[in-house]
Amino acid sequence: MCTVCGCGQGETTIEGGHEHEHRHEDGTVHSHDHHHEGEHGHTHPHAPGGLSYAPRHAHPHDHEHGQGHTHAPGLSPGRMVQIEQDILAKNNAYADANRTLWQARGLFAANLVSSPGSGKTTLLVETIGRLAGRHPLAVIEGDQQTSNDAERIRATGAQAIQVNTGKGCHLDAHMVGHAFERLDLAQGGLLLIENVGNLVCPAEFDLGEAHKVVILSVTEGEDKPLKYPNMFAASDLMLLTKVDLLPHLDFDVAKCLDYARRVNPKIEVLQVSAKSGEGMDAWLAWLEQGVATAKH
Repeated sequence: MCTVCGCGQGETTIEGGHEHEHRHEDGTVHSHDHHHEGEHGHTHPHAPGGLSYAPRHAHPHDHEHGQGHTHAPGLSPGRMVQIEQDILAKNNAYADANRTLWQARGLFAANLVSSPGSGKTTLLVETIGRLAGRHPLAVIEGDQQTSNDAERIRATGAQAIQVNTGKGCHLDAHMVGHAFERLDLAQGGLLLIENVGNLVCPAEFDLGEAHKVVILSVTEGEDKPLKYPNMFAASDLMLLTKVDLLPHLDFDVAKCLDYARRVNPKIEVLQVSAKSGEGMDAWLAWLEQGVATAKH
């Protein structure tokens, strides 16, 4: 059981390699990243304290804190708070390293977060098709199990790499840094990160992205922003998806937008449908602006 978010943590796997984690009683993790025979170590130039990421040819050994939160047997509340602070500080150091690298390469990175079933992958597939090769593009897919979503993305012709978190309920900056090293994304490209379906824990974990984009479908309750305020407060853009279904649902759009802006008065909102195409031009324009800004 981890001490920031309360999720159980299994073995994290990244296509092309896998990472074993050994958990200690205080919540810390000793992690080893394993790759194919004959691979060589490589130190990420921006990694905190000279720590290594794991590129396609790497075999680093790294000590890392686990993720988690609340009730840990044998730990005092003060010790739990300290562990949580240590975990988030370590994550933020990796996030800063990711951000520094991506900025140096002129890449625009967006972290897409939502509940399961909101339509993130369908939206990504439609987005990639509409961008039609305008920019170098790659996707990091986060799920607890399977490579189904990465395969859907690759079917469009785009690069994608799957990160399976096991029992973990979110991506962290360390996982994303490892995954990115296995991608070949050219200068000035677009990196889209599809986080694990969860409106709680991803709010706390910076991945180095330029923006968090929270996706809420009209098949969910309009009060989600009030139920999960940290996620909506942490996001710069909300995509209200599946709006083509509104004639068939009892969903109050005005109330939903009011709730979102109560939590985050600055949040931008776009109403979109990957099926009908409604709002897709505005979403693509938002991405295009981000790519243009990142290149400067």
